[in-house]
Amino acid sequence: MTDEQDLLTRRAAVMPRGIPRASTVVVDRGEGAHLVDPHGRKYVDLVGGIGVMSVGHSHPEVIEAIVVQARRLQHTCIHIATYEPYVALCERLVALLPHGGPTKAMLVNSGAEAVENAVKIARQATGRSGILCFTGAFHGRTLLGMSLTSKTGYKAGCGPFAPEIYRIPFPDRFHDGDGLSEEAFVARELHRLEEALSTSVAAKDLAAILVEPVLGEGGFLPVPAAWLRGVRDLCDRHGVLLILDEVQTGFCRTGSWGAYQQLGVVPDLSTWAKAMGGGLPISAVLGRAEVMDAAVPGTIGGTYGGNPVACASALATLSVMEQDDLSGRAKVLGARIRARFGALAEKTPLVADVRGMGAMMAIELCEGGDPRKPATATTAAVLAACHERGVLVIGCGVHANVIRVLCPLNIEQDVLDGALTVICEEIERRG
Repeated sequence: MTDEQDLLTRRAAVMPRGIPRASTVVVDRGEGAHLVDPHGRKYVDLVGGIGVMSVGHSHPEVIEAIVVQARRLQHTCIHIATYEPYVALCERLVALLPHGGPTKAMLVNSGAEAVENAVKIARQATGRSGILCFTGAFHGRTLLGMSLTSKTGYKAGCGPFAPEIYRIPFPDRFHDGDGLSEEAFVARELHRLEEALSTSVAAKDLAAILVEPVLGEGGFLPVPAAWLRGVRDLCDRHGVLLILDEVQTGFCRTGSWGAYQQLGVVPDLSTWAKAMGGGLPISAVLGRAEVMDAAVPGTIGGTYGGNPVACASALATLSVMEQDDLSGRAKVLGARIRARFGALAEKTPLVADVRGMGAMMAIELCEGGDPRKPATATTAAVLAACHERGVLVIGCGVHANVIRVLCPLNIEQDVLDGALTVICEEIERRG
């Protein structure tokens, strides 16, 4: 039997300290909405591998699909020979996530790879190089992904960064609303975007605007739908492509296959990963066919992209999501989480905001409820106490004062309620 402290010691001896460690929990196996340590202690998993395990751990249909495919064909690069799982998954994706007409898809291994390939496609399709992104954004830890990512802690000592990246503030009404109505706030932020085309990068040099429909690592902040529609209009007027990063929002998490389907905006390109693979590494870029086909042969793809075993896992995962209506389930779970956190907000000023979309929910902790006073240390203490009590949950946000919930979408209601009770008790105890 594995000794937890021994394993942590071995980890420290052979793994670099730059790899984050959010807890001291050691895991032996996963079962549905639980992780189990080597001694059999169960933890309610509200992290889901950071939004990956939406159908739960060790789902029998997903495991069976992996085993069957592994026995048949483990790997042959799609550049060399064509195989059924890759084509079938692309067919499934373009049917579920159409981009306003004929749509095409390509497969790679991670969210960062998907973003990098989307940027390459956008630059080739437009003949322009500039990419406009936003504060609070997270788009990966590769060089280009890190250049696009906002939080400085992820980038320490990693420069120089990729050029032709331009950044303006994300439309964050909670922190930067200045008391404006939503309509006035959206108008101001769209004006800011228009101004950036005069002060930061000319429209004629801008290939794409890249944005998350809900900031993930940046604090689970949803974009105002009216603002995103305004961005779509600006892109159309200036020949700029709109790329939506749905790596964390996609595949039922926000209450639909893609968050864009609820926002009334269709992107030119989009990036997907995490929950799509059911636990195996796989990601995708989707886009309008004429945009996708602008990439010159050989400039996109990769050796392992669309590995047949990962494709089989993804296909089985999508089937489970559809047959169990996990989009509908996400709405039910999200409403429950919002209600519990909302009730807590009425008890303590430490809870400054409750927000999210579908089952992508979060609670922000600030001293006295003041957005200018993030309760970073208190948040860390709450998270540690939850781990001690058997609830695995992590934070996010620029100041690490946001607690996020990314539970499996098929979690049992009583299990979720119990985990939320632990979180609420630990927050109230410190509020």
